[in-house]
Amino acid sequence: MNGQLGGWPFAGRRGPLASVREALASGTGVMIAGEAGVGKSRLAAHALAGLKGYAVVRALGTETAAMIPFGAFAHVLTGPPAGGENLLRWAARHLRAAGPGELLVSVDDAHRLDPASAALVHYLGEGGQARLLVTVRSGEPLPQPVAALWKDELVPRIELPPLSEDEVGRVLAGALGGAVAAETVRHLAGVSGGNALYLREVVHAGLASGCLTERDGQWRWRGPLSVSTRLRELVSERIGHLDEDEREVLELVAFGEPLGTAPLAALTSARAVERVEDRGLVAATGDGRREHLRLGHPLYGEVVRAGCGTLRTRRRLRMLAEALEATGLRRREDQLRAAVWRLDSGSATSPGTLVAAARLAWGREDPWLAARLARAAIDAGAGVSAVALLGEVLMVLGDADAAVEELRRASTEAATEGERALHACSLGINLAWAGADAEACQVLDLAAEQASDPVWRQEAYVYRCVAECFAGRLSGAARALELARENGPLTVRSAAHADSMEAWVAAYRGRTAHALAVARRTMPEADGWKDEAPHALPSFLDAMCAAQVFSGRLAGAARTAEQAMELRAAELSVSGFGAHRAMVGRLRGEVAEAVRWCADDLARMPVREPYPGRVLAEQAHALALLGRVEQAGESLAQAEELASRWPFTRQHVLHARVWVRAAAGDLDEAVRLCLEAAAHAERHELAGGLMFALHDLVRLGAAGAAAGRLAALAGLDGAAAASDLRVDGPDAPNGLRVDGPGASGGLRVDGPLAPLLARHARAVGDPAALAAVAAEFERRGLLLYAAEATAQEAAAYRDAGRGTLAKGARTRAWALARRCAGVVTPALVELATPDLTPRQRECVRLAAAGLTNRQIADRLTLSTRTAANHLQAAYDKLGVNDRTQVGRLLTAL
Repeated sequence: MNGQLGGWPFAGRRGPLASVREALASGTGVMIAGEAGVGKSRLAAHALAGLKGYAVVRALGTETAAMIPFGAFAHVLTGPPAGGENLLRWAARHLRAAGPGELLVSVDDAHRLDPASAALVHYLGEGGQARLLVTVRSGEPLPQPVAALWKDELVPRIELPPLSEDEVGRVLAGALGGAVAAETVRHLAGVSGGNALYLREVVHAGLASGCLTERDGQWRWRGPLSVSTRLRELVSERIGHLDEDEREVLELVAFGEPLGTAPLAALTSARAVERVEDRGLVAATGDGRREHLRLGHPLYGEVVRAGCGTLRTRRRLRMLAEALEATGLRRREDQLRAAVWRLDSGSATSPGTLVAAARLAWGREDPWLAARLARAAIDAGAGVSAVALLGEVLMVLGDADAAVEELRRASTEAATEGERALHACSLGINLAWAGADAEACQVLDLAAEQASDPVWRQEAYVYRCVAECFAGRLSGAARALELARENGPLTVRSAAHADSMEAWVAAYRGRTAHALAVARRTMPEADGWKDEAPHALPSFLDAMCAAQVFSGRLAGAARTAEQAMELRAAELSVSGFGAHRAMVGRLRGEVAEAVRWCADDLARMPVREPYPGRVLAEQAHALALLGRVEQAGESLAQAEELASRWPFTRQHVLHARVWVRAAAGDLDEAVRLCLEAAAHAERHELAGGLMFALHDLVRLGAAGAAAGRLAALAGLDGAAAASDLRVDGPDAPNGLRVDGPGASGGLRVDGPLAPLLARHARAVGDPAALAAVAAEFERRGLLLYAAEATAQEAAAYRDAGRGTLAKGARTRAWALARRCAGVVTPALVELATPDLTPRQRECVRLAAAGLTNRQIADRLTLSTRTAANHLQAAYDKLGVNDRTQVGRLLTAL
């Protein structure tokens, strides 16, 4: 759109519009009330649009017209009244002469009507001489005749609330002409407070400043709010004139909200506070036994703060800090707020206070503020403890290299055992994050060996667990946790981190029930540990997502992922929760939604880290299932570069590679890559990843290679049947052979999904068994798997010569496939091309992917003539003429 808005849409008001029209049609009329800018006038205009059979007279209440009798209707009333004629009758007679049809009077901003106009409106409504459509501003005093309209029940009153977040999303999508990232919708809904007028101006300002731009098919907001001149004028007009006391109240609230009512009154005056509240510029809210004041609208703060110069701003912040410090800083939140006000006012001096505040900001999910406070503490001479904290914060902000550099510089400054331990833990975790796991483990082992206090040994072992997880050594991670607990009772911080890693290790090793049990036991107590252990919260959420996906609890996984994506700071979404949410969408057959979830998460995550690589891999996977091979390849290339550092993020890349090759028509290579993915998961004890890799073999037509191993993972029949997975390639340079339950120390995946996938592998070729498996897939919401299993059922009936049953299965498969909009997989391709031979089907897939006959021949080791003959035979059977029509046929799925 090149930064230009199209027509501002009328969206999100369907319910109120219907109510207004119904009231006009069935009664005397209606009054619409709402805050300034909420959209009352536009709603009234849309209610009038298209109405037939009425003589419509429009009037507008203004401050200027309010000084003249009948000023709002001056454009309609002509000529003097007849001698002695009642003025209201005279005015009503003129209005009735406005045109044919029943009189309908629409009055906008009726709270500003002059007394005569207000009396006329009431006279018309009371006497039934006109239908009325009146808008008034909530909170404004109304002329008595206008107020009597609804108080005397002459017309109903409809309160028009601000737009909800969903409604804001619809308005933005219509105004910008495209999809808007969920994070951007939330941001703009919060900033505008759902006020339609403010929302429009914020969008205009964002387009003009470049903060609101279109990227990868989605509109996203990046950067601070830009307050344009027009927006400042609108908000300033709403704020109105302030005397000096009122201005002081509003400025203090703007810089310090929420502020206690009593402390604010002590800083200013109780009467000024009351006056500002009466005008709706601030609002009181309860917090336990405390009463706080907040601004009446988020934009008030932007405008008020922008109107303060540097010196005035610093004075206000010092006033706030001094007032809060005078209370004794009884709550931890008070310590953080006072430290920030001191820092922003240029009066911060205590390094210990700044370090404590940095830790609180970190625990409050604000890593940017934590980094700022930590740097200020270092500048004030806080030493190694501040550097160690800064190192951990920089890690999640995507700057582990800078963190390692800072920590190496400070390595000789540690004076106490506690400082040495904190420094070692921060350096170790950053080295592990950066991929230097060998050095990370050396640093952490040395810290544990040298620590005499068990508390610091516990810290080192917990961090060693994290390093082992990054390196893909889950047994080593579990052992590190055992060592931590062997050193006595854990501190609150170590216990939270240890529990979160216990859940994480259990989830990825397939012990999903244990992972969820640990999370459910510890997560409700988060208020007691999250300030001390900020890493624990995203780790718990990641573990829960993984455990729920691996056990087939899709609804729970979706809720957990969405909860995690709403963490206050996007940087704490370090696990790339969009990948988990995309997996749920993919399994449900909502593959286009999976692409959108990935795009939403990528828009908010730090770049150049493995976790965005995991999300990019899931994006590539979903795009491949939709047949968008070129885009899938681009996402995969980015994912391979980013996610290769850690085995558990690389697992997503390996799965995506399988389906990108399958989408390109190369099923033999897809199967080989699937074996690589299984071997990688086996080697790194990623039981859930192994389960999905093995099941992908079933979906690709190689069930025989996976059935025994899937049974072993599910613990079925003693897992007696060994699989025969041979892998050659870079992922297994020595030709790793994965076969039998003992190959990985007996990996298992508990929960209902693994046995179901194992049943699917064993059911291939047995149509009745496939039908039962498909029904269970559908019952659990795994629609893509249900469609594929039903397509396999149809093929099995066809091969058995049972045409009627095959036809019925095909019909069911088509119905399921249509619920997986746009998805194309080998099983569904066979559904669309049942009469082709496997070789013809392979040629058709490659042709639909855009390969020439020579390229197809080279890929399949055929002569060009043979490839052309296979294609022609396929065209004849399908009733199409060329590869374009074949592509359309497959897309029809």
